Amino acid sequence: MNNEFRTGRNERLNEEKTYDLEDRLIRFAVMIANLAETLPDTMFGRYIAGQIIRSACSPALNYGEAQSAESLNDFIHKMKICLKELRETQVSLKITQLKPLVKNTELLTIGLKECNELIAIFVKSIQTSEKRKTQK
Repeated sequence: MNNEFRTGRNERLNEEKTYDLEDRLIRFAVMIANLAETLPDTMFGRYIAGQIIRSACSPALNYGEAQSAESLNDFIHKMKICLKELRETQVSLKITQLKPLVKNTELLTIGLKECNELIAIFVKSIQTSEKRKTQK
């Protein structure tokens, strides 16, 4: 009975962590969308805005798909897509910072920090999942 209780508790904790990451990805997408809306209405500003919105929203959407993965390999693949899109967002944020395209750099700094943290989470999750795959 004690093992059943622990298993149930771990499942609840995993669900909370899943929700927290999903929520965090959604909040990140909204934050970057807000940042994109402050970019200048120039040819370059519009290009970066469109690109950064697509790449910043993609991890939240793909993470939702990963939660319904059909296999461990499918899960890893979808998580790698999330990671790829986060790295693309990171590069776009760096370009925005270097250009500079925004006057208020606080949101940009926060966005870069959050992007780096999300990248670290996905790298670790993928490594852990790949380790599990080799142990089977």
